[in-house]
Order: sequence, then structure tokens, then C-alpha cells
Amino acid sequence: MSNFFGVYIDNLLKNAIIFISVAWSMPYWLNQSQLISLVSAALVVPYLILSPLAGRLAIRYSKLSIYRLFKLLEFPIVFIASLAFLFESVFPAILAVFLMGIQSCLYSPSKYSLIRDIGGEDGVSYGSGVFETMAFLGILLGAVTASLISDFFGSCLLVVLMWFVSLAGYFSTRAIKAKELPVLSPSSELNPFRFLKLSYCSVRGFGRVNLAVFGSSAFWMIGGMLQMNLVIHSKQVYELSNTATGIVMSLAAIGIAIGTSLAGVSSGKVTRVAFVLPGLFAMIGFLLILAFVHLPVWLYAISVFLLAFAGGFFHVPLLATIQQSDVGRRLGDVIAYLNLVTFIFVLIGTAFFSLTTMLSNENSFVVFGVIAAISILVMTVFIRKAPEFVSESGALLSKLLRKGNYQKL
Repeated sequence: MSNFFGVYIDNLLKNAIIFISVAWSMPYWLNQSQLISLVSAALVVPYLILSPLAGRLAIRYSKLSIYRLFKLLEFPIVFIASLAFLFESVFPAILAVFLMGIQSCLYSPSKYSLIRDIGGEDGVSYGSGVFETMAFLGILLGAVTASLISDFFGSCLLVVLMWFVSLAGYFSTRAIKAKELPVLSPSSELNPFRFLKLSYCSVRGFGRVNLAVFGSSAFWMIGGMLQMNLVIHSKQVYELSNTATGIVMSLAAIGIAIGTSLAGVSSGKVTRVAFVLPGLFAMIGFLLILAFVHLPVWLYAISVFLLAFAGGFFHVPLLATIQQSDVGRRLGDVIAYLNLVTFIFVLIGTAFFSLTTMLSNENSFVVFGVIAAISILVMTVFIRKAPEFVSESGALLSKLLRKGNYQKL
């Protein structure tokens, strides 16, 4: 639940700015597309600078203590956000998002590496699935809540809700029990560029960890671009209200939540890399449909749900691969490395989105095409670098066809 509350407040704040602040007085150059890009970048930039420090904290100190400390430091950030919404000032609101990004970055390796400490080695795949399910439920409710508040309520309710969620998030961390490995002396490297190079080299001997980091980062890049484009597509193509747009975005979150949950449950104690390529192939198919076909609104919503559902099966085995790497306490550094690469990818995705919307006059069909092209590139890398993923996917398909019973997998 602590992961749910953390992701929820991040997305509540981000989407509230996108939906509510468009009615505020803003500079002429800040249209909705650029605002979406700016808010998204504010959450990303801290990860590019502070991920090595976050990994050091997860190795050198108690992960639970770090997690609880930074959840406590969330309160002054919520105070700044509250003032921004009460006085309708967009730049303090973006500052609050930036500070939330710093806070989330610094406790992220501690939070994610607790999965193995709580459930043990055998619980990694299941725990990863549940953990990601809670994250996407947070994304779901954050988007829906922000859209409802923007259409039917006011900023006062938003402020009260942010304080409630922040308090609930802090107290939920107090209930966590985990058996942590002994702390270690951290690596001295805090330069993000050198940290990135050293981390890449250090995990090369641990199976497909680097490929899993690449795939997981690409997943978040694709998801970030998709989330931004759903706002533009829903409003410009279908003329949906903020609430209806939030519902479409929530369908994406529900799809990923169900997909990650089923992938985790189906995997059990095994990391099912055979799910990776079929999940990615299905994602590409639905992205191409959205890029080239003007669907009825109900079919558009279903396609978004199924696209996200497939994404859940693509992502969970990659996260489990990283969690099961035999690096011991230094998993915190590996998670920090994952975060750094992920948010480099997310920032690149934000730049692609901003550039594509600018050059295409906010043509959301073109953006779907760009996302599909990126997904095809990712699949090409997996096929070339990990042919065993192809063979395992084929073995899974053969078993399904032979037995005709998913429950026997």
C-alpha cells in the first residue's frame, strides 16, 4: 500500500496541474502540450542527477529508515503544492512536482529493493507483479481523481486529499516489516555519467540484467509518451471532457494493473521471460491500430485497455530478472542504475513527444505512430540480443496449443 500512496500522490499532483491549471493565467508560450512536457520533465530530471546518491543510501543505511524519512519529508512538498493550487500559480506547482521527483528518486532504490527483503527469493516474481499492480492503480486513481476534481470540484478538495494521502503514505511505511541484508560500504561514484558506465560494466556478468534494464526503461518511455498522448487524442479527436479523458487514462492503468498482476501470479516462483516478446508484439499491434484507424470512441477505449494489458506481461518478467540478479545488498545500486536509465529514456520520450506534437501541429495519430516505431525498435533489439527469449516464447506457445489449458503452465 505504501507504493500505491506514493505513486498516487505523484500522479494526482501531475494530472491536477495538467487538468486544472489550463484555466489559470499562463504565459502565451505554455500551451497544454508544452505544459504536459514540462510537468513530466520536472519529475524526470532529479533521477538523472541523483540516482547514484539514491543507490548509495540504499546500500549504506537501513532501507526502511530511508523510505520512512523521505515519506516524512513529503509533507513540506505538499505544503508548497497546496499554496500553488490555492493561489492558482502554475510555476510553484511545477516546483512542487520537481521536489516530489527529488524525494521519490532518493527513496526509490530503497523501496524497490525491499521487495526481495519482504518476500524472499521465491516471492520475487509474485512480489514484483503485486508491486507494479499497486503502482498502476496509483496512476489510475491519480488521473481519475484529478479529472473529477477539475470538472466538478475545486482546489480546496485537492489540497485536503493531498494531505490525507501523504499522511496515509507515511503511516503505511511504518507497518512494513522486512529482513534486510547487512549494510555495506557504498561505491564512491556519484557522478551520474561515470556511475552509468560503471553500473553497466558491473552487471554484465549477471545474465540478462542489462537487457532487462533496457527493456524496462523502454517500457516506461513508451508508457510516458502514451499517457501524454491520450490527453491530446481524447480531447482533440473525440472532444472528451476532463472526466472522460481521465476515464480513458484510467483504463490504461487498469489494463497494466491487471496485466502485471496476472503476469506475477502466472509466473509463481519462476521468471517467465517467455511473456516478454508476446506482450511487446501485442503492444505494437494495438499502437498501429491507434495510429492508422479512427476508431469509434468505445473501441478506442478498449484498444487502450488491451494495449496496456499487454504491457503488463512485457514488463513484469524484466523487473523480476533484475530483482533476482545475484548482487546481494548492492541491489540498491542496480535499482539506482535502472532508475537512471529509465528516466533518461523517459526524458527522451518527453522530448520526442514535444517535438512530434510541435512538428505535426499536435497530431496525436502521428504520435501513436512514433510510439509504435519505438516499440518495433525495442523488439528488434530483444530478438537480436536475446534469441533465447524467442525460443522460450515459442515453447510457451507450443505448450498452450498442446495442452489448451493456461492454468497448467
